[in-house]
Amino acid sequence: MLQQTTYSMQSIYSEEKRFEKINTIIHEDSNKASLAVANEIASLINQKQSAGKKTVIGLATGSTPTKVYEYLVAFHKEGRLSFKNVVTFNLDEYFPMHPDSIHSYVRFMNEHLFDHIDIAPENIHIPDGNLSKETVRQYCEDYEEKIRNVGGLDIQILGIGRTGHIGFNEPGSSLNSKTRLIRLDRVTRLDAASDFFGEENVPRRAITMGVGTILSAKKIILMAWGEGKAGIINQAVEGEIKESVPATFLQRHDNCDFVLDGASASELTRVKTPWLVTDCEWDDKLIKSATIWLSETLGKAILKLTNEDYNEYGMGSLIAEVGSAEQINLKVFNQLQRTITGWPGGKPKADDSQRPERATPYPKRSLIFSPHPDDDVISMGGTLLRLVDQGHEVHVAYQTSGNIAVFDDEVIRFLDFATDIQQENQNLKQKFQEVRSFLSSKQPGQIDSDEIQQFKGLIRKGEALAACRYCGVEENKAHFLNLPFYETGAVRKKPHSEEDIQITYELLNKVQPHQIFAAGDLSDPHGTHRVCLEIIYKTIERLIENRVDWIRNCHVWLYRGAWQEWEIADMEMAVPIGPKDMKRKINAIFKHQSQKDSAMFPGNDQREFWQRAQQRNTETAHRYNALGMAEYEAIEGFVRYQFNIN
Repeated sequence: MLQQTTYSMQSIYSEEKRFEKINTIIHEDSNKASLAVANEIASLINQKQSAGKKTVIGLATGSTPTKVYEYLVAFHKEGRLSFKNVVTFNLDEYFPMHPDSIHSYVRFMNEHLFDHIDIAPENIHIPDGNLSKETVRQYCEDYEEKIRNVGGLDIQILGIGRTGHIGFNEPGSSLNSKTRLIRLDRVTRLDAASDFFGEENVPRRAITMGVGTILSAKKIILMAWGEGKAGIINQAVEGEIKESVPATFLQRHDNCDFVLDGASASELTRVKTPWLVTDCEWDDKLIKSATIWLSETLGKAILKLTNEDYNEYGMGSLIAEVGSAEQINLKVFNQLQRTITGWPGGKPKADDSQRPERATPYPKRSLIFSPHPDDDVISMGGTLLRLVDQGHEVHVAYQTSGNIAVFDDEVIRFLDFATDIQQENQNLKQKFQEVRSFLSSKQPGQIDSDEIQQFKGLIRKGEALAACRYCGVEENKAHFLNLPFYETGAVRKKPHSEEDIQITYELLNKVQPHQIFAAGDLSDPHGTHRVCLEIIYKTIERLIENRVDWIRNCHVWLYRGAWQEWEIADMEMAVPIGPKDMKRKINAIFKHQSQKDSAMFPGNDQREFWQRAQQRNTETAHRYNALGMAEYEAIEGFVRYQFNIN
C-alpha cells in the first residue's frame, strides 16, 4: 500500500547524532526501510509527473534494493504509480558480461523491476558488459552525456560493499571519477563468489558510474541491511573522508540519507554506546550493555568497576540514578551468571525461577530447525548433544536440501559407488553417463539438471543423518522439509510462499515441541537463514491465530555461530561446553563431508566451519571469564524470541 513517507528522526545536528556526518534514518527492519524508500521514490515520480516532467533515477542491483523494487511493482499493479515519465540509469555491470547471462544486471533488473512496470524500453540504461574492450572508453563517455542530456539524476539509489565501495567504485577511486572500466577488488570478488559458484568465475572487471557521477545526483539514498554491514556503515558515517573508503565521499553531498535497519546501524555511536553522546533513559538492558562495554573497554572484571570508571566514560548519570558502582556491578554480574546453564532443556526438580529454561515438563520435546543440513551441529552442536544426553526427545528439522552447496565431483564420487554396488543396473549406468555428460559441458553458474539437484540433496541428507546418528538423535526424528522457496537450483531463491509455511505448520503441529531452536544467524551470504526464520515466525503467528493450545507453553530460542555470534549483553542462555563435548561437536560437523576442507559458499571467512565454530564458542567463554564469570572451555549462546499470545 502506498503511504506518505514520514521520518520522526531528529536533525543530523542533534546532540545524539553529533558523531554522524551523514543523515542516518534507522528503521526497525529492512522491510519497513524498503517501504519508506519505495514511498519516497513513488512520491517523487508522481510529483514530477503532475508537473509534466521526467524523473531520472539511478538504480542499484544486489540483494539490498530488491524489496524496494518489489514495493514499486506492487504500487504499479495497484494502479497507484506509472513509470511512463521515468528514465533510469543503472550504476554498473560486470565486464565482460552477456545480457542474457544469469549473472547480468540486465537480467536482474528485468526480473525484479522492468518486466513488471510500464517503463519505455528506450528510457532504460544499463552499462553494456558485452562491448569490445576498445569501445568501452567511448561508451562510458556517452553514458555520462546521456545522464547530462536528461538533466542529471534526480535521485540515486545505492548499496554499500564490505570495502566501502559504492557502485563498483573500489578503494582508491577518486572524488571526481566518472563512468569507467575498473578492476574489482579481491574482497568484492570474494563476496560475489557465491553467485558465480566460485571466486574463479567472478569477472575481474566492471563498468561503473564514478563517484563524481553519483555525487552529481540531486538526492542520494544509500541502503544497508544486516550486521555484516555495520562496521563499514560506521566508517562511512562517522569516519574521515578517504579514498580507501569511497562511501565516505558521500559526506560531501548536502542531500544524502543513509537508510538502515537496526542491525546495520548497530555500530553507530548513538546505537552502540549512546551514553557517550547524550543523556540516557537507563533501563535494565541498557545498564547491562553499558556495564559489559565498560568492563571490556577497561579490561576489568565487572565486580572491580568503580564509580570513577563509570564517571570517566560518560555514565555519571547512571551512578547518580542507581547510587553506586557496587550496586550496578552486582546487578549485572547476577544477570550474567543466571544466563549460564548446563541444562538447556531445564533442570528437573530444581528451582527454575532464576534459570533460562523451565524445569517442567521433563523430558521435553525439543525441535531444532536447521536452515541447511549442517547448521544444527555447527551452531549448537554442544547444546544438541547436551539435550540428548539429558534424556530429552530431540527432533531436527532440516529446512532446505542444501543441494546447491555440493561440488560436482561429489556427485561423480557417489554415483561411482552406486554403479559399482549395482553393476547389473543398466538404468543407473545410463543415468550416470547422462550426469557425467552434463557436468563435463556445464558452464560456470549454470543451473544443474533436476536429477543432479536431487543427487546433491541426497548427499547432504545422508550426511545429516550420519550426524544425527552420531549425536544420538533417532533417524525418524530427523525431518527433511525441502522447503520449496529454496529449490531453484540457483543461489537466488524465490520468496517464501504459503506452501513453505504450511509444511512448517504441519511439522510443528505433529511434534508439538516444548522448545524450538531456530537460526538467528542472519548474516549468511545467501540469505537463506533469514528466509527460514521468517517462515518460522509466520508459522508461529498462524498457530497463535488458530488458537493452537500447545504453542502457549513453547519457548523459542535463537542460536548463532555459523557467521557471527550474539553479543554477550543480548544472550539469555549460555550453555557451557567442556573439552570432551567440543570434540564431539567437531566430530558431528565432520560428518558433513561435502562441506569439509572447502565449502561451496564460505562467505567472508575462508576457514572450515568447525574452525569458525570452535573459535566463536571459545571466544564467548573467554569473554564471560574476563567479565568475572567462571572459566569454561567454550560456550554456545542463545536469545529467546518472545511472541505475543492474545
